[in-house]
Amino acid sequence: MQLFDAHLDMAWNALEWNRELKHPIEEIRKFEETLTDRQTGDPVVSWEELRKGTIGTIIATLLPRRNARDSVNSFFQSREAAYAASRAQLVYYRKLVEQGYLREISDSKTLEAHTAEWNSPTEKTPLGFILSMEGSWSVLDPSMIEEWYNRGLRILGPAHYGPDFYCHGTGSPGGLKEEGPELLREMERVGMLLDVTHLADQSFWEALDIYSGPILASHHNCRELVPGDRQLTDDQIKVLIERGAVIGAAFDNWMINPGWVRKVTDPSTVVIADILKHIDHICQIAGNAKHCGIGSDLDGGFGKEQCPSDLDSIADLRKLIDLLQQQGYSDDDIEGIMYRNWTEFFQRAWKSIGN
Repeated sequence: MQLFDAHLDMAWNALEWNRELKHPIEEIRKFEETLTDRQTGDPVVSWEELRKGTIGTIIATLLPRRNARDSVNSFFQSREAAYAASRAQLVYYRKLVEQGYLREISDSKTLEAHTAEWNSPTEKTPLGFILSMEGSWSVLDPSMIEEWYNRGLRILGPAHYGPDFYCHGTGSPGGLKEEGPELLREMERVGMLLDVTHLADQSFWEALDIYSGPILASHHNCRELVPGDRQLTDDQIKVLIERGAVIGAAFDNWMINPGWVRKVTDPSTVVIADILKHIDHICQIAGNAKHCGIGSDLDGGFGKEQCPSDLDSIADLRKLIDLLQQQGYSDDDIEGIMYRNWTEFFQRAWKSIGN
């Protein structure tokens, strides 16, 4: 069975962490063991590990954020520099497309053909990616949405951590800023999808009042299980279900089990099976399994020290298949959670806007 991961910061890892993601994960780890300013544990993501786990399609981000080794000033002060960083990350993906490693997916026809190909992949079948942007610092004004769309951007999450230019994000309570409504209207006009991940609660509700196009939550877990504004409330989950969204389960330990503290709690206290609590919670609210998927966020500024302890690399996402079977999920539901809910979401979304 193929898999779909709805959130990976691949270009950011390559450019900001100097990771040669075409190399085996063991080689990347060996290289990073020599670094004197190492900030995370072993990385778990590479293009090879994605292929090993038959994770044939991902949402790949443009993330204009400085290396986490400077955690106090981890965001660009200059928005022009953020724009340039995002353009550089886009060049990285496009070069891998030219080399045959990747396939860019930006419309329903390409997605349909790519998904069918990954039902029986060969060693030469490219990994597919849909281009997203996490945070809106690289959108210098709302009119730039059309430029980014023409460059291939299909999803925008307007917020990340803290206040963004158009709204508020995780850890920064507040609503849309002055140009936030115009940004959302431009997104809807050109057909760019809205990722609500990281939106502060007030920004979340205000955004949904303005934007009536397709929405998703690429990497989110449940606040009912783990308190904190980084998680979705049950009311937010309900409105996402009503709007036909899919919610990707995130594999960051502090988002999985309550009370888990970065660099303090023993990683062995979290296992992949713990993520099923969040998946099942959403399924119980929905009454079905059609709104759950994977949005792992692995290597999103952390490594093995902040992952479930039985996950050695991203290829181990496949362990979810057996765990869901043991939980009593049907084969159809498992196939949906592992990839089909996401592919069907994008098919619906893109066809509704004529893409």
